[in-house]
Amino acid sequence: MKHGLAQINTNKTDDLLHNIPEIINKTFPIPERFRRKLPSDVAELSRLLTNKRGSRSLSYLARPNFLSAYLHYFMPWNLFRLCLLLPVLDLGLNSGDTITDIGCGPLTFASALWISRPELRNFQLEFNCIDRCGPALEAGRNFFASLTASNKESSCAWKINTVKEDIDIRQPKPQQKRKQASLVCAVNIFNEIYDNLSHNDTDGLRKMSVNAAKLMHNEAVKNASILTVEPGVPQSGKFISFLRDAFLEMGHTPVSPCTHTAPCPFVNGYTKIIKGRDWIDTKKRWCHFGFETSGAPKQLRDLSKAAKLPKERLVFSYLFTGKANPQYKKDEARIISDAFPLPENRFGRYGCSSQGLVLVTGDRSRINEIQPLSIAKGYFSSENSDGRHDKKSGALIMDL
Repeated sequence: MKHGLAQINTNKTDDLLHNIPEIINKTFPIPERFRRKLPSDVAELSRLLTNKRGSRSLSYLARPNFLSAYLHYFMPWNLFRLCLLLPVLDLGLNSGDTITDIGCGPLTFASALWISRPELRNFQLEFNCIDRCGPALEAGRNFFASLTASNKESSCAWKINTVKEDIDIRQPKPQQKRKQASLVCAVNIFNEIYDNLSHNDTDGLRKMSVNAAKLMHNEAVKNASILTVEPGVPQSGKFISFLRDAFLEMGHTPVSPCTHTAPCPFVNGYTKIIKGRDWIDTKKRWCHFGFETSGAPKQLRDLSKAAKLPKERLVFSYLFTGKANPQYKKDEARIISDAFPLPENRFGRYGCSSQGLVLVTGDRSRINEIQPLSIAKGYFSSENSDGRHDKKSGALIMDL
């Protein structure tokens, strides 16, 4: 089996990540009389970002109390999440490249890249960090300066350009002209727009995914890498599937998490499990990845508890298109679920392969060794020409 997940396991990266709350506190100090309100501000902002989305302004980070809550709570969790993902991806960056970050907020992507990819710190990289919120951009510059100053080994070779610009995939507008980038990314930005759609509005979501793909494509050089990261909820999973279709139409090859360029098994909520025959409803399954938070900084976990938002897992959906398509084989699958028990003392995890949705099975110890985002290798035992299928999910069974 291949392990695609790069753990946060270098001492320097791990130490820097755990020092993030301290860096934030020094960069954005909160007077004691306001600090007591931080947990309630975090809780209120969380409600605005979830079940009260309809009453949220797109410029919510311009409010000082919400910006403070975002910087002390949401930004470090987003950093931790990105630091799980970025070491896995072959970004294909070279010194002299440009990176465009659409909807950058307080420069979360650039900061996560600095933390989790230390081999890039001496590269001459230029960032176009685009957001509609001026205070968030200013806060991001201050935080990034503090973050890079904590590295006493060398000065920062990266050039950061902050660009205040409105991004809206509902009604695309002409973009400002700027140098096209070798890497274009959009992290937790599109959901703020498409989440206002009815979850039954499939055509509207597909249209937004096409607009999002065009937006990122227009910012990119030919054969650029493009990364989109969204919350790990069903609507986001559906959006990512449609986005994948749109990128394929434009000639951008999905490299991760996809292990193939065949139709997405999760698009429209159905997967074809036996060629030419049955379709299985997969509306309760979507492409997303979850990780435990025990390795997160204690100060951040304590703030989560104080805000009555205990966070035991971090989940996200993402799509990365790159310069080349990895040559995955039929007996390889990207793991997309936690482990769960099966009959006869077996355990399993769901995966995605060129065969569609698969159920990867094995004994408990071997299944627990596999992490979400990893590539598992196994074999299909053929009781008939179509192999064996899980009766509950319809997934093709692959044994480790």
